[in-house]
Amino acid sequence: MTLSVEEAAQGRWTVLQVTGELDLVTSPDVRRRVHDAVAEGHREVVVDLSDVYFCDSSGVGVLIAARRLLRSCQGSLRIVLPAGGMTDGSHVNRVLTALGVRRLFEVFPDAESAIDDEAEPLSA
Repeated sequence: MTLSVEEAAQGRWTVLQVTGELDLVTSPDVRRRVHDAVAEGHREVVVDLSDVYFCDSSGVGVLIAARRLLRSCQGSLRIVLPAGGMTDGSHVNRVLTALGVRRLFEVFPDAESAIDDEAEPLSA
């Protein structure tokens, strides 16, 4: 089970590029990285999940907790899922949809559109 999280500043957005499996073992690392970003004063966070090939309920829990944390400090969370969405076989998109929580998130097809204030999120 491997996971990496790379952080990059893009304008006022902090982009966390997550790669690998987002599961019970690895999700605490993503949670910590989101908390660290908020503790450093970042209020606009993009979690790029386009390179996540597995996500279980603990990963979904981290995303929901991140959304709650950022909303509590008047911030914003956006997530990136591959452009094809469910038809393209995005595992994370299927999991979020199956659990009925996909609609909670502002989802974008790529990091570039996620940091663009003019871009519209993908519909659920």
